[in-house]
Amino acid sequence: MSDFEYARDKVLMGSKRDEVLSGKEKSMTAYHESGHALLAWLVPGIDRLHKVSIIPRGRALGATQLLPDEDRVNIGESELRTRLLFLLGGRAAEKLVFDEFSAGAEADLKKATSLARRMVTHFGMSERLGPVAFRDGEEHPFLGKEITEPRRFSEHTAQVIDEEIVSLLREASEKAREMLTENREKLDTIAKALEHNETLDDMDIEDLIGPATPNPTSA
Repeated sequence: MSDFEYARDKVLMGSKRDEVLSGKEKSMTAYHESGHALLAWLVPGIDRLHKVSIIPRGRALGATQLLPDEDRVNIGESELRTRLLFLLGGRAAEKLVFDEFSAGAEADLKKATSLARRMVTHFGMSERLGPVAFRDGEEHPFLGKEITEPRRFSEHTAQVIDEEIVSLLREASEKAREMLTENREKLDTIAKALEHNETLDDMDIEDLIGPATPNPTSA
């Protein structure tokens, strides 16, 4: 199993880098990843937490790995909102503890913004815009990228789309900060253990703060 773990980490997160984090950078990274991990632990609907690490790999200073309990082919709006909450949890933890944001949240912001945009423009999950798909590009099946097309909606609609995306992200960010504030002791516990050990798995987290919130049983 140790070989499988090693291989999975290398595929998902990249090879270990030579540099070692220290000082405030290490502490901020530990809190960032602990923010992700704690929300995954507390919020039903987020995939199961497998491991959290602050060992630099690839382009990332740390990573929080989730594992789904089952294969999925569809997902509802409520679960997409919990994904936004999880993605913005690291940034929320930084602000809560250090009263500032770091550049380390860039990848999280890109993923969260892309997801929120798809929710609004592709999935019709905006009450203001209604059941309409507002696509300004189509994904090429062979190139694996979007091909930009002339926009087929007005400037006003584009503004509303932007406002709805920002609204989704602000709501998720505020909820993440509220939950981390309410569970600050658990956040501190995970972050201190992570700063010391650099990697924690789900059993370590359970030993530190108790069992995870169970997901609702699928019908």
